[in-house]
Amino acid sequence: MKLISYIRVVKKRLEIELDFEIDKLTNSIENAVTSEVFDTEINRLFPKDRKQIKKTEWAFDWHIEFNNHENEIYKLTTINNSNIIHGLICFTDKNDHIFMPLIESAKFNRGKNKLYKGVAGNLVAYACKVSFEKGYDGVVSFIAKSQLIEHYQETLGARQFRGSNRMFIDTKEALLLVLQYFKNFNHGKF
Repeated sequence: MKLISYIRVVKKRLEIELDFEIDKLTNSIENAVTSEVFDTEINRLFPKDRKQIKKTEWAFDWHIEFNNHENEIYKLTTINNSNIIHGLICFTDKNDHIFMPLIESAKFNRGKNKLYKGVAGNLVAYACKVSFEKGYDGVVSFIAKSQLIEHYQETLGARQFRGSNRMFIDTKEALLLVLQYFKNFNHGKF
């Protein structure tokens, strides 16, 4: 009986549909009120870093992601304040592309009263950058909520696999995203 429950949990976990919002493609993150731009950095989180993520501040339970050893979790912070996490992304290396099972902006960066714009775009661009660095031509995939498929097509240039909610960002669109956020990215070698 426990095995059946575990299989259901694993199956449910694989079917998470992402609903992140690309509010604006910036060159970093931008204060929603003043339009001031803040340089960012993205760093990997390890199980020892769990204390940095407070469950009450996130819609997803990111602590579960630390238990899946296939996933890598990264945090987006500003260069001048690495203690405040603006967004999180989890991705898996599929040996020919990067798969994003989870991506989330911090609670204070969601909705009408968000403090900063550009968080989700920054994180997706980072996943594309890692894909280039691993030799996967920038290809990234994810599963989208049905009502957001068109949004991701318009904002990210993502494409939909036929008849499914699975989407992917191909090389050309990935390169545009990476160059938007990572000006020093050397794409000549890719």
